[in-house]
Amino acid sequence: MGYSWNWGVFLQPSATGDDTYLGWMLYGFKMTIGLSLSAWLIALLLGALVGVLRTVPSKTLSGLAMAHVELFRNIPLLVQLFLWYFVLPELLPKDLGDAFKQSHPVVQQFISSMVCLGLFTSARVAEQVRSGINSLPPGQKNAALAIGFTLPQTYRFVLLPMAFRLVVPPLTSEFLNIFKNSAVCSTIGLLELAAQGRQLVDYTAQPYESFITVTLAYVLINVVVMFGMRWVEARVRIPGYIGGGH
Repeated sequence: MGYSWNWGVFLQPSATGDDTYLGWMLYGFKMTIGLSLSAWLIALLLGALVGVLRTVPSKTLSGLAMAHVELFRNIPLLVQLFLWYFVLPELLPKDLGDAFKQSHPVVQQFISSMVCLGLFTSARVAEQVRSGINSLPPGQKNAALAIGFTLPQTYRFVLLPMAFRLVVPPLTSEFLNIFKNSAVCSTIGLLELAAQGRQLVDYTAQPYESFITVTLAYVLINVVVMFGMRWVEARVRIPGYIGGGH
């Protein structure tokens, strides 16, 4: 087809002269990892809290939790990203908004992307946690309350340890999705893995080498996450439940 393959392009000095094109790709890879793990921490902690609140007897708390889920799950991720990056700084108190806008562009892009991905994914994690809690026999909760546990103690010592073990497989999917969704953050200028791949094409006109490398990098991330989460699933598996063995 007349295409000139050149894998050595990665070892060539970049257009800026301060690194090689391989360095560009490694920077994007590290940015994707750092962004995704930071956002996942937010998603897991906040999602677990919201998922618990969706199952409590208080209609006020469960209603607020449901509003959180519906808000962040139903607004497209790209729209949310633009809101966090372009709109929110204008709504903050003047001093705080100015401080954010005067910070380094990478810091602005990273914080906006991290918060956006974290909150977007937290809504999905919350639904997984809620489903895990609701799938438990009601007798477990009733028995804990009958022996004198308070409701918070019942969640902490009885319901959540069981529910989290049951939702490890669906949480694995959400964990993988957060890495893939991080590619959307290039739309506000964050140079994560996919953005670095496109930038390399712009400067070298070697699209196949660039996007094959990006694809393999995402495959590597997915494989590591899958094996890691399968190990976790095997360690916390509950005998007698689906996939729990005997």
